[in-house]
Amino acid sequence: MTSVLYDAPGPKARTRSRMFSIVGTIIILAGVVLLALALGAPKPSANGAVQPGLWDISRWDVFTDVQVWRSIWGGVLATLRMAAVGAVIALVLGVVFSFARSADHKAIRVPAAIILEFVRGMPVLLMMLFILLVFATGSFWAGVLALGVYNGAIIGEALRAGIQSLPRGQREAGLAIGLTPLATRFRIEFPQAFRQMLPIIIAQLVVLLKDTSLAFIVGYSELLRVGARNLPDFFGNRYFFSFFLVVFVIYLAMNLTLSWFARFIARRSGPKSGKLTPTEPTLTPKDSLASVRGSYSTGDAGGPGPA
Repeated sequence: MTSVLYDAPGPKARTRSRMFSIVGTIIILAGVVLLALALGAPKPSANGAVQPGLWDISRWDVFTDVQVWRSIWGGVLATLRMAAVGAVIALVLGVVFSFARSADHKAIRVPAAIILEFVRGMPVLLMMLFILLVFATGSFWAGVLALGVYNGAIIGEALRAGIQSLPRGQREAGLAIGLTPLATRFRIEFPQAFRQMLPIIIAQLVVLLKDTSLAFIVGYSELLRVGARNLPDFFGNRYFFSFFLVVFVIYLAMNLTLSWFARFIARRSGPKSGKLTPTEPTLTPKDSLASVRGSYSTGDAGGPGPA
């Protein structure tokens, strides 16, 4: 299926694009190799001694200790626990914000808009510190509430946009069959808007998972604090890069998994582009004329055709 926005590339354009892709891949791989070699090279210290490279076995022998992996696993569970509770709060607040923001009465809609703009304009870390210092909730609930409120505001705006994008006849049909405006919003409009905005909501939950690392500042023992603070302080700074790289790989694996899930949901919930499923066969003018002639030649059932 050709696009109407631009012409299909010819053989020379495809060859040129393939060459650019190969050259770009080679440059990226060369950069990765040079970076790995630079990190693995021995480095002189301030006192004249030579420190082993970051790939030296002496910087990785600490991972033979089972207690190290237990500490890292505890940080992973703490991160997932904060992300899960924050996601539940964000989804609930997102529904509430979307209903309040799209309400018919200004007494509800205007205050909701002011609160949303205030929450969206405040940095998440500043909100964590504010909740921790003012309400003395502890590091866990300071992070959870800040993540839930902030991401709930973003999700609420996404749901409101989904509701507004629906045809107006959806709401009118609900009102015509006797539903109240609130019941129409909740039973007809909201399920469609939620399904339509589900990929965006899941993508925002990926952002929420990454933002759990900000709880490092408020003292919560999540994965980043365990890997970049607690373990290097106990075993020594010579292992700092090793712990940092392990934490980086774990974060990357979790975020890529959620991102893949978001793309999977987007493919399943979005329209199937390029696939047409007509409900009835399409007839050409020639086929239509042939069918008409056939009806005159055979005649109706129970009677002769025209002479």
